[in-house]
Amino acid sequence: MLYIREILLYFYFSLCRFDEMHFGRFASMYIRRTFFFDVHPPLGKLIIAFGAYLGDFSGNFTWERIGTDYPSAVPVWYLRLFPALFGSLLVPLTYQTTVELGYNHWTATLAGGMVLFENSLVTQSRFLLIDSFLLFFILATLLCLLKFWRLKQSPFSPWWWAWLAGTGAMLACACSVKYVGVFTVLLVGGMIFHELWKLVGDKRLSVHDLTSHFLARAGLLAVLPVLLYLLLFHLHLELANRSGPHDEMMTSAFQATLEGGLSRITKSQPVSIAYGSQITLRHTHGMFLGRPCWLHSHLSTYPVRYHDNRGSSAQQQVTCYSFKDINNWWIVKDPGRTTLYVDDPPKLIHHGDIIQLVHGTSSRALNSHNVAAPLSPYSQEVTCYIDYNISLPAQNLWRVELVDSADEGDTWKSIQSHIRLVHVNTSAALKVSGLQLPDWGFHQLEVVSDRVIQQEPTIWNVEEHKYTQVDQADVVGNNEETFNQATYEDTMDDQPLMGFLGRFAELQWKMLSTNKELQQEHKYSSSPAEWPLMERGVAYWLHPRTNAQIHFMGNPVVWWSGVVGILGYLALLGVFLVRRRRACFDMDDESWQRYILTGELVLGGWVLHYVPFFLMERTLFLHHYLPALVFKILLLAVMVENIHTHVLRWPIHRNVFSALCAVWVTCIYFTYRKFAPLTYGNSDLSADEVTDLKWLESWDLLIQVL
Repeated sequence: MLYIREILLYFYFSLCRFDEMHFGRFASMYIRRTFFFDVHPPLGKLIIAFGAYLGDFSGNFTWERIGTDYPSAVPVWYLRLFPALFGSLLVPLTYQTTVELGYNHWTATLAGGMVLFENSLVTQSRFLLIDSFLLFFILATLLCLLKFWRLKQSPFSPWWWAWLAGTGAMLACACSVKYVGVFTVLLVGGMIFHELWKLVGDKRLSVHDLTSHFLARAGLLAVLPVLLYLLLFHLHLELANRSGPHDEMMTSAFQATLEGGLSRITKSQPVSIAYGSQITLRHTHGMFLGRPCWLHSHLSTYPVRYHDNRGSSAQQQVTCYSFKDINNWWIVKDPGRTTLYVDDPPKLIHHGDIIQLVHGTSSRALNSHNVAAPLSPYSQEVTCYIDYNISLPAQNLWRVELVDSADEGDTWKSIQSHIRLVHVNTSAALKVSGLQLPDWGFHQLEVVSDRVIQQEPTIWNVEEHKYTQVDQADVVGNNEETFNQATYEDTMDDQPLMGFLGRFAELQWKMLSTNKELQQEHKYSSSPAEWPLMERGVAYWLHPRTNAQIHFMGNPVVWWSGVVGILGYLALLGVFLVRRRRACFDMDDESWQRYILTGELVLGGWVLHYVPFFLMERTLFLHHYLPALVFKILLLAVMVENIHTHVLRWPIHRNVFSALCAVWVTCIYFTYRKFAPLTYGNSDLSADEVTDLKWLESWDLLIQVL
């Protein structure tokens, strides 16, 4: 019954809490088959969406803000079911993992009990969050690995294969919930390499046996996880295959694979760019700016002098605009002709060809010159050329360079081709600087030309494309009857869409780069140095009229004792090593090997799931410490047995230690109960009661003056 207690606790709340807003929105999008972007891999969200499906959720709830009441149409029970179930299963998983490490059932019960009464784990399991999935799969990986090692005397038996495959599958699942699972991969990989190195030294094994051992582990711990990881992303892209609000995070080629949206606009447009084509140019990697943008111009000119008193050309502004607009349309002109229409048959443009780009609504050509850009003085200004009849001649020739010509051929194509436009006169490439222009530039993004050509901000692609003869320049980009459509045979309907592996690679790159860029300041963010002693928590919810609140924080006794457990393990290891060097053996070989394995697997797991966060520049919160916390709890429990068995020699010492442990366990339970109002949010607290819970000054508990 204790294992399912979290499942029942959802009844206390029918309000949206903390990141439930995000994961609930993703579940809604899955139900509506709508594409969305998130920095985490899809498995956790797929599990939540499965719960939504079981509850017949229509996906129409908007999830606009924290604290919103869930209407009756939202199946809250089903949405929170799987996080609660997986969180509850952490208790038996912890118990069984401790047993498989070779420790007794009392130690396993202690470890499971600390997980059971750990407030932070209860909080994360009660709501629509994915941390309980991650912790479940990390512990399941350890359990399967230990079960596999138990059968080392029966290699290649059916259960040996089963537990090895289970280890690989759980690894894939951990990595498919959050990228923190990669640290578990490093842990298991290191342990398996160590095991293989021992097998190499076993002269009883033939080369054939060693090869079989290596191939079995490579296949089930490397190939199988990769295939499962790909399969889960394939499922994600198949379910979320319709155009949605996050489309513009992705490239034009990716968007063209989604139903509706861009694919509806581009499906019958011509593929190959020709002289006379009307195009919109999207900055391919625009999301490094935080938003997409298109090459744009308007009738406004650059100010005569910039903010630092530098002079400008006073030519027509060229910018990158984050919205689709008539002023985003350009005509590709042959420099050797005055006409702007497409020949029949079209004269196609290839890698290395010279073009002019004429702005559709102003009929002025894209130009650059040796004048410093407004916000990037080390780059050149980009304009649409106005002939002021002064000594500033037009320099409006651009060379088309296809970035991927070796793979896609040398013909410039809409959607598919990534290009650079290199200014012929100065050998500088058209680039988005990422800086926002002031009021005179309508806060649009600065476009410059840069002599450093090989960089991502210089890459563009054609998104929308038309073959037309235009009688009047001011109708460029419209679908008016004044267009006389030229004939063409190749359309986007006939072109293969970006395949799964291409979409997978792009999505992975976007997820990793966006995750790295999450550096916004947050009131409740914390640094890894603050985590072991739980110096800061996270406020999840505050009742609008009372001090009832949910605050993410752990059981202080467990967290602080865990630090003692880590230091105690290292201290004892040092003492045992010195004594063994002097031929003083405090434990038999089996116990010593178990102690060393505990350090390699459990202490190593804590290090790998904690230390890398010091190298991350993104915004971090206390909940990022939870995987390391689970390892810390395991180490703390086994240290109790090691001290009782191998350090204390006299029965009276052991009895006193057992009594102290009983007091300590009692403190864990009562501390859990004391902080339960912050875990469950079901008690109206007075200001004095909240203050009484503030054991550290750094804890930002919320107090309202009522």
